[in-house]
Amino acid sequence: MSFADLPGWDEDRPDAALAAFRLSCGRWAKQPDDRPVGGQNELAGTVGAWRGVCGEAARAPDARRFFETEFAPFAAGNHADREGLFTGYYEPRLRGSRVRDGVYRYPLYRRPADLVSVDLGQFDPELKGRRIGGRVQDGRLVPYADRAAIDRGALNGRGLELLWVDDAVDRFFLEIQGSGQVRLPDGGMVRVGYADQNGRPYRAIGKDLIEIGAVPREQMSMQAIRAWLEANPAEAPAMMARNPSVVFFSELKNLAAADGPLGAQGVPLTPGRSLAVDRKFLPLGAPVWLDTTAPAPGGERPLRRLVIAQDTGGAIRGPVRGDLFWGAGPEAERLAGHMKSPGRLYLLLPRSLSPTT
Repeated sequence: MSFADLPGWDEDRPDAALAAFRLSCGRWAKQPDDRPVGGQNELAGTVGAWRGVCGEAARAPDARRFFETEFAPFAAGNHADREGLFTGYYEPRLRGSRVRDGVYRYPLYRRPADLVSVDLGQFDPELKGRRIGGRVQDGRLVPYADRAAIDRGALNGRGLELLWVDDAVDRFFLEIQGSGQVRLPDGGMVRVGYADQNGRPYRAIGKDLIEIGAVPREQMSMQAIRAWLEANPAEAPAMMARNPSVVFFSELKNLAAADGPLGAQGVPLTPGRSLAVDRKFLPLGAPVWLDTTAPAPGGERPLRRLVIAQDTGGAIRGPVRGDLFWGAGPEAERLAGHMKSPGRLYLLLPRSLSPTT
């Protein structure tokens, strides 16, 4: 494609995207030239192929001119289908403590030492980008404890509790988002981030609530799920347990208060400019032109902007699929909770590469 083909390209102000891209360049600066940037078909080449554009990014005075000069856009498609689904996520804020008491009784767990994470791409190239988790039992890899088993105490007595929070529903949504902020009783703030996952497949309980008639399909949102869970405390644990996936966390001690949470690429996420993608198809660190819509009073508004692929997610699957990071706070939660929009995306690659399909 040409940049003139990108819907709304001339209307965006890509300065924030350039700042986010520089963070990705900083990550690549620590990696060898021959390391693949990512993607099942390796269209993005190696880290060495991005050194030149990163050098230009560091000194570029004009963001738009930089991207137009250094990159070429390519339309993404799932075979012949160019349209996909775009959602949003945010950084939740919770209340918690480093010790358990009558208020703070729901644990956030560290990564268990016996959890084995397997990169399936090392065994079959067609599975590149896919991972499973489990534990070794009698010389065989078996599934790790699911949410129901962990809630019943499968990890008790192992000292894995990182923090204790005061609300099970808040904890559930923290796991879905993958990172968050926990306010301690003394006023201190702890940033927590994704450390690993138990290897169980992610299940969206919103679909279950639709199927049982609890929430109409047209009213489904993150806020609707939360409202149902809070209004039905007796049934909420079983409903949440339908999602067997459990996320383990680590404390992010070196993350500045002004920074976003760390994404899968290992760089702080930029609100409104960092996108979670399926790394099997789209390389982390690459610029992506997003053409979709976002929630607005009374309906939807066009959302056309340059973003950087810097994160992944358990529910993000396919070449035309994205999850936009909105930041922290009530407005970010509102936008993330209601965003579920069809759209298209365009991958920007350095002009020095010659992509093939």
